[in-house]
Amino acid sequence: MVEPLDAFLREHPLTNSIDLLLPDLSGVLRGKRLPPDAVRSALGGGAFFTTTLYSIDTAGANVGESGLVWEEGDADRPLRLDPGTLRPVPWRAGGAQIMGGLAEPDGGGYFADPRHVLAELAARFAPLGLTPVAALEFEFYLVDQAPGEHGQPQVPHSERLGRRPAETEVFTPERMDDQEAFFELVDRFCEAQELPVKGALCEFAPGQFEINLGHVDDMVLAADQGVMLKRCIKAAARATGQRATFMAKPFAEQSGSGLHIHLSLVDRDGRNLFGETADGERHLRHAIRGLQDLMPETMLVFAPNANSYRRLRPLTYAPTAPSWGWNNRTVALRIPPGGPPARRVEHRVAGSDANPYLVLAAVLAGVLRGLKCREEPSDPIVGNAYAQGLPKLPLTWEAAIAAFRDGQQLHPWFGAKFCRLFAACRQAERDRFHTRITPTEYEWYLTTV
Repeated sequence: MVEPLDAFLREHPLTNSIDLLLPDLSGVLRGKRLPPDAVRSALGGGAFFTTTLYSIDTAGANVGESGLVWEEGDADRPLRLDPGTLRPVPWRAGGAQIMGGLAEPDGGGYFADPRHVLAELAARFAPLGLTPVAALEFEFYLVDQAPGEHGQPQVPHSERLGRRPAETEVFTPERMDDQEAFFELVDRFCEAQELPVKGALCEFAPGQFEINLGHVDDMVLAADQGVMLKRCIKAAARATGQRATFMAKPFAEQSGSGLHIHLSLVDRDGRNLFGETADGERHLRHAIRGLQDLMPETMLVFAPNANSYRRLRPLTYAPTAPSWGWNNRTVALRIPPGGPPARRVEHRVAGSDANPYLVLAAVLAGVLRGLKCREEPSDPIVGNAYAQGLPKLPLTWEAAIAAFRDGQQLHPWFGAKFCRLFAACRQAERDRFHTRITPTEYEWYLTTV
């Protein structure tokens, strides 16, 4: 296990510290910074970390109802680091990073580790002779480091316009030029970390952009690359005097930010199951049905926090129903145009604030269910999905928590124990959120009622 570290240090001899990056249930990277010798010990099985990693909310507060804090005495478990994820940190001289999670004392995977949950689901395709292939797309905003008068984010000043931009200017190259220094750093950081960036564009709001990753056939690697990309984007923003936010809805009247998953399946002969086999379209329809079936129970994965549900509105390119269609961006499950080798499902439900490991796991679970049950989906949507009176997904935090907690279809895929833990942590965050008094409440009620 220590050989990859030795090879990395030979290639990067000035490395003096390594960040242990451990994704929690919210997809937030936790961990610690260690000297290389301490990482050597950890790779050899000689290091531990608190299980509280998986019993906190997004802000890092303990969730007592998780069953992992007081019941276990905040126990430590062995660290399991992935030496294949060793990368330099190009924005910090002498810095490096490695991904990982916690394990059971016998070395097996720990049920609460999102990387383990995803790896277990991806492994279920092997007996079917199939390999999932996925690509992730992230939308995000660049905002000023300093907030506005009332604490709200502000779109950065544009030298081209001589002011803060107010219009959408979607797909405009000049908007990219405004952020040339930022994108140059993103390119450099991603190249240093071997991230397969395929392109970038300006999205449907001032300050909003999208960066796409290429397809890979390792699901844990795909999610690792997703969180590494977010880290690179945030570092490049800081270096250019800005902040990057992956909040689902940072601006009330502007577009929300989504995390779109492009997924296909490859058989033993290297053929795209959905497009290059005799029954390709039938397999595709079965996969869509499974995704539709699990979508209500998995909304809490796709929209995990209070702000997530502000994105899910009609006529915003954010899905509100478990719909599907061909080349149609008003649906939840879009089949993009392209020839048989490129046929895939674009899953458009998750926000950029969601945990990429759990989002990918939920998508894989839906596809597995569909291939197992072999049932037909609803009719594909033609036209505007928002105007067709379709059954709605859980579109409030409370409804999504209830659907996740009380549903039964997801348990066989994620495990009942994980589902109880995730629901408890989301419920605790929801309860804590609702103890806060908002500025709007003071404005509307303080002297009025």
